[in-house]
Amino acid sequence: MISFFYETKVEPLDEKKLSSWISDVILSEGKSEGDINFILCDDNYLLKINQDFLGHDTFTDIISFDNTLGKQLHGDIYISYERVVDNAMTYQVSTEEELRRVIIHGILHFCGYKDKEDEERRVMRQKENEKLAMFHVEH
Repeated sequence: MISFFYETKVEPLDEKKLSSWISDVILSEGKSEGDINFILCDDNYLLKINQDFLGHDTFTDIISFDNTLGKQLHGDIYISYERVVDNAMTYQVSTEEELRRVIIHGILHFCGYKDKEDEERRVMRQKENEKLAMFHVEH
């Protein structure tokens, strides 16, 4: 089950449409959907998590806590809506598009994709683009 929680004010989301797309992405990776929580928050909320759990003192757009069991995806994905809005302006895309990219980035991490090395980042970006294209198909 995909759930959305709000720790900050965000533009209204079409949770049903997003959930359907996320489910399709999960299936396209040969995985199944477990309990996945998206927590949308502000920079300071996510900074505190970054400091407390990862020992990093920097702002970030996403932190995911993966509790996947076998092929069934479970976990919590924290997203700074402030970073999403900022990044959307930087990359000259809509806030909705950037939010979808960050959402699917977290799901791809749960599917086993990494982004520490250059080649991993290239594959991650390719997968993000592939999965973003799926959003506009029957959603």
